[in-house]
Formats: sequence, C-alpha cells, structure tokens
Amino acid sequence: MSLIVAFGNPVYDEIITPCIRTDGRVLSGCSTNACLALTRLGHQTALVGRVGADYYARFCADLQHYGITAYATPSDQTGGFRLIYDERGDRTLDVLGLAPPIAEVPTCCAEAVALIVGPILQETSVSLIEQLAAVTTAPILLDPQGLLREIGEDDRIEHRVPADFARAARHCTVIKANEVETYVLTGIDPRANGSAAVRALRELGCQIAIVTLAEAGSWIDNGECQWRIPAYTTEARDPTGAGDTYLAGFLHAYLQDQTNLYRAGCVGAATASIWIEHTGPDAPIALAEVERRTSLLLSCDPDAILD
Repeated sequence: MSLIVAFGNPVYDEIITPCIRTDGRVLSGCSTNACLALTRLGHQTALVGRVGADYYARFCADLQHYGITAYATPSDQTGGFRLIYDERGDRTLDVLGLAPPIAEVPTCCAEAVALIVGPILQETSVSLIEQLAAVTTAPILLDPQGLLREIGEDDRIEHRVPADFARAARHCTVIKANEVETYVLTGIDPRANGSAAVRALRELGCQIAIVTLAEAGSWIDNGECQWRIPAYTTEARDPTGAGDTYLAGFLHAYLQDQTNLYRAGCVGAATASIWIEHTGPDAPIALAEVERRTSLLLSCDPDAILD
C-alpha cells in the first residue's frame, strides 16, 4: 500500500455555521483532514505534527481509530480555532490555541509516494519544505493557508505573504489555494478572473496550480493548459476542510494518472462534496460514491478545457 506523509499540526476546533454547531472541539486541520480522506480512499497515511498535553492522548487514540500513523510530538498547547460562518459562507477564525513549529522529518518520507504540506498557522517553514525536497523525488503538494496566516488583533487571523515564499513554491509539484489565499499571493481576484489568477499562482514557481472557489468550482493550470473544474452541487452544512479534502481527492487521482488533471480535479471536487455534507472527522467518504460523483462531473462540462 502506498504511503502518503502529511505535515501540519492537528487542531481541535469549535465550528459554528448556519446549519450546525459542534459540541465542544472536534479534530480537524488541513493535513489531518487530507489524511482522513486519503485513508478512506485506500491509502496508507502518516501525519507529522505537534499537539499539546491536554489533547495528546485523545489525538493518538483518534488517529489510531481512523487508521492514520501519528508522528506526534508533545507541546505546551494544542492548536485550534473557533470558526464562525455567515450565510454567504464567509468565516472568521479566532485562535483557541497554538502549537509550535514542526522540526521532525521522519525517515519514512524517503519511501513516500507523495508528501503534503498543510500548515494551519506557521508550523511548517520554508526550510522544512526544502528539507523534504532534499530527501525525496516524490510530489510535494502545498496548501499555503498556514504560511499566509498570522495572529492579529483580538486573536483573529490575518494574512500576509512570507518574503521567502518563492523558495517554497519552486519545490512544489502542486500548490492549491482558495480564493482568499490566491488573492493574497497574486493580487488577482479569482472570482473576477480565474484564468489569470491560477496562471499567476503557478508562475510563483510550482508545476501545477489549483484555485478552489467553493460552489463556483476550481481552476487548474500546468503551464501548458488550463482546466475549469465544476463543483458538485450539494448542501454545504460545514465547509470546514473542503479544500483539504479536495486536495486529497486530487492526489488520489493524480497518483493513478498524472496526465489527466481534469479528472483529478473532478475527483477532488467529488471528494470535497461528501465532506461538506457533514461536520467533523467522520464524513462517510467512500470510493464508490466518489467515483459516482466524479462520473457526473465529467459529463457536465464539455467546455472545461481551455487553451
């Protein structure tokens, strides 16, 4: 079974949407959610991160329950946010805890078929990405959200671009960013011009750029062609982790066929659509349902391939 290793601190979040409110804090995090989805799609996964003593035992038990190998280092705090979504799907993030940066690079990374770097708040440095590139030729996929976040006033999240971001980008096979992150990185509103935004994201240095736009679908650019990927229409009860699980679905398909990026995007969209119908780590992602939804997406947008 192929091993995928993900780097990013786990979090235990409180989530409030117009549809749901969690009962206390629930397991989440960019890399955590990606591992959860990939495991359900049939992959062996490992998560590298830091977690506080208050949640350490629960975290280890959670990952064992979900079939994910934990490379967890104890820390003083457990990361977490209070996420509040409005009717439009816009959200505010209040910081509940902050775990320190990751320093460990497990030896298993040399044997992994892919590495995901998905920080939630400054725990994966550019130098860590350079370390990973030095030990593997496998694809490195970056979700830059945590590289762009900093704690502002009232413990709310603000965004900035690290001065050395281009150093990280050139080591990445894939960078996937949502619309806010894309705007921060490129200065282009992807809702207004998705083609220009995804091109500018790729030109930062990666091989393949993905811009996700929630119900408006996503864009993919590999430098030779662009693809506009439709979203799978569904009720988003909790959009937390949509981009994380899109990346998981994309990677699942990409490892099968690196030449069919349109299908990989549709698998990503199909995977994310299941996740957002639920809340928390137990979303019932199943390969057969992902494939069914992917088939529907593949049949609905004949003009999606753009020169």
